[in-house]
Amino acid sequence: MAYTRDKAIETHKDYSETINNWEYYIRSYNGGYDYMIGQYLNRYNLELDNEFNQRLANTPCDNHCKNIIQIYSSFLFRVRPSRDFASMQDEASLESFLKDADLEGNNLNSVIKQAQNYASIYGHCFMILDKPNINTNTQAEELTQNIRPYLSIVTPENVLDWNFKRQPNGKYELNYLKIREEVDRHGGTYMRIWYLDRIDTIYMEERSEPVLLDSVPNAIGKIPAVILYNSKSHKRGIGQSDLTDIADLQKSIYNEYSEMEQLIRLTNHPSLVKTPSVNASAGAGAVIEMPDEMEPNLKPYLLQPSGQNLQAIMESINNKVNSINRIAHTGAVRTQKTGITSGVALQTEFELLNARLSEKADNLQIAEEQLFNLYALFQNANFDGEINYPDSFNIRDYASDLMYFQQAKSLNIGSPTFAKEVDKEIARAVVDDDKKLNEIFDEIDAKSEVGEFTQDEVVAEDQEVEQEEI
Repeated sequence: MAYTRDKAIETHKDYSETINNWEYYIRSYNGGYDYMIGQYLNRYNLELDNEFNQRLANTPCDNHCKNIIQIYSSFLFRVRPSRDFASMQDEASLESFLKDADLEGNNLNSVIKQAQNYASIYGHCFMILDKPNINTNTQAEELTQNIRPYLSIVTPENVLDWNFKRQPNGKYELNYLKIREEVDRHGGTYMRIWYLDRIDTIYMEERSEPVLLDSVPNAIGKIPAVILYNSKSHKRGIGQSDLTDIADLQKSIYNEYSEMEQLIRLTNHPSLVKTPSVNASAGAGAVIEMPDEMEPNLKPYLLQPSGQNLQAIMESINNKVNSINRIAHTGAVRTQKTGITSGVALQTEFELLNARLSEKADNLQIAEEQLFNLYALFQNANFDGEINYPDSFNIRDYASDLMYFQQAKSLNIGSPTFAKEVDKEIARAVVDDDKKLNEIFDEIDAKSEVGEFTQDEVVAEDQEVEQEEI
């Protein structure tokens, strides 16, 4: 099939509408130089280029976007998913795939975690499963040459066009996909285009017509791509980013930091106001020479802002940070508590965060099951197993819990049952291993003295377990 330039550069309408948002989200996540060149710093009226560039260089990016996504990721992948491959358990290449999913030395858990981070940033990302097109006669030959499916992550800005078609069973499936694979040092672009019956690879330079480099049959008759959604939107193939509102708040904080830096600089370094005829300098120890009979209103003076607005700016920044925490449901894990927070408020915050994490875990589970269905097609096998991600996450304020339980123990109620139940709650707050917890509970139940099992003993037990595991 011959490709025209117009056909090669054609993009999905949702791509054209969303690409600017995707660029904004990834720059907000990256921070640093990427953020600085993103032109998110507001320019003052009549501000000179050198003044603006200096202010741009001196303004730090307080990166809340990255921090929020890292928090989500730490909870999501704290416990590894369980994978039951059922009849596909004996598939010869499966172990190699789990250990090196992308043929770059990264195991499947690492690649999935990276994909989830991108999905959080962009709203979704694509996972492409592919298999080297090398002629072999048997699966044994494939195994010997390590020819097997491998996984690639493609972020949305590189997925140029796509199409879904409803199947007879009612499901929507991809029947067309075009991705930008690489841009070479000359500015030429390599693209790969999947159809149900073939896969085309084209190359196009900036001012020339595209060239078809390769066209091979599609061995599985499906588009080997899985969309990992962060949260689904009303548009098929487009997800909702975690940074939709947070990025705007971060940008506002970024500009207020610039205001604060500018105010501090002007307060510490006042401006000298003088006539052109006066030889004056504002440097330390400077001498100002003035005519003997100079008019008082023409004498040089130092113009110094009071700095009283600094507190207002800091309060505004703190309010925006609180807004970010409220939107992300991370206030209980991101802030240092200086006062007493009600247990009900904390519990509500944890439940909201848990709900968001559970949605992400469900989407991960769906995507991974789709992935292994494609893997089975490549290997002429059948995936009839199950993938299970945690649907509940142990999100607690451990410091507050331990303080609360210790206060409960100090009440000396005189009930052995009460004391034992408090000891068990302390153990739950410290020890994650269910097997070891059951052993500790048995030891607590075996105690006869009220409150005999202390927090220190639980911690010591946990340290002993960790040492044994090491």
